[in-house]
Amino acid sequence: MNKRPLYFDYAATTPVDERVIQVMIECLGFNGNFGNPASSSHAFGQQARQSVEQARRQVAELVGAQAEQIVWTSGATESNNLALKGVAQARGVNGGHIITSQIEHKAILDTAKQLQDAGVAVTYLAPDAEGLITPQAVSEAMREDTFLVSLMLVNNELGTVNDIPAIGRIVHARDALFHVDAAQGAGKVAIDLAEWPVDLMSFSAHKIYGPKGIGALYVGPRAQQRLQAQIHGGGHEGGLRSGTLATHQIAAMGAAFALAGQLFEEEKAVIVRLRERLLEPLLAIPGIRLNGSPSQRIPHTLSLTFNEGGFSSAALSASIAFSATSACNSASNAPSHVLLALGHDARSASRTIRLSLGRFTTEQDIDQAVHLIKSACASAPAFWATGP
Repeated sequence: MNKRPLYFDYAATTPVDERVIQVMIECLGFNGNFGNPASSSHAFGQQARQSVEQARRQVAELVGAQAEQIVWTSGATESNNLALKGVAQARGVNGGHIITSQIEHKAILDTAKQLQDAGVAVTYLAPDAEGLITPQAVSEAMREDTFLVSLMLVNNELGTVNDIPAIGRIVHARDALFHVDAAQGAGKVAIDLAEWPVDLMSFSAHKIYGPKGIGALYVGPRAQQRLQAQIHGGGHEGGLRSGTLATHQIAAMGAAFALAGQLFEEEKAVIVRLRERLLEPLLAIPGIRLNGSPSQRIPHTLSLTFNEGGFSSAALSASIAFSATSACNSASNAPSHVLLALGHDARSASRTIRLSLGRFTTEQDIDQAVHLIKSACASAPAFWATGP
């Protein structure tokens, strides 16, 4: 009975790729590259600094940025906090207006609430029926005092992809800054920050086969003088993020981003095939609904609602590791705020699962999952659900 369930929760976290683990290990022991990157006076520190800067180039290369525009953080949550609070505080005046959406990650929503409590006006845009934030919605919400717009590239629960370049053009035309949470997008969507009108972008390593505890914030030219550090103590990272740099985690994040670049086309093609193999038989189940745009999405993430029959996500969870809400909401058993914003009620939200595929998903995994889900739907409905 010790058999592990099938893993279909890559959007929550990914296992670290063995090739990335190897890079990480080489930065740990006495015979390895363990020095402090800030210790510039000796070879140990200099070697560590070289690894850090190589990783900075690797992350920048995947997303079309310059290496010096990448700031290391502890993850996308910290990057989001630095972007929102850093821009709000750097203004040096109270008030003003920011725009975000109702379906952002909690790292954005909770931070926006903090700013709201401090006197910043916040507009939370509703998604359209397909789970997208439209450029028109952003345009209509812009005000004279709007100084920042923050929207995600890929929604973590739905897998939908916003039209970031179109939204960015609207934001820049009004001289506001544009922040994008790309934790779910890097390595899955082609990102070109040299061309996109984006000022700040958050990244995470553990969504892309790197370790937990490391991330980055892209800081573009328009944002460089309009961002205030949130962590002080030494002036590391161009004064934007103090603290000893974790060489092993940084080198691993660089390796993970480099791998994602090398495997991008091949991996995408495989995931598309696997998604079709999973989705086609499931769409034959009566009352099933795919949440979010059927076309403007990544193939990796599926949000499925089972409206009919005796479907029980709890019964399924012993054999498939999936998410009933985002991992960041799971601490409280409240219905997903994303699904509620899409018009679901608590009942249909409770009958929704997110299945996310990744690098190590096999055809056998897919076929087993289809069988298990169909069996869960065919089981007898609960006694209170049966009518006369």
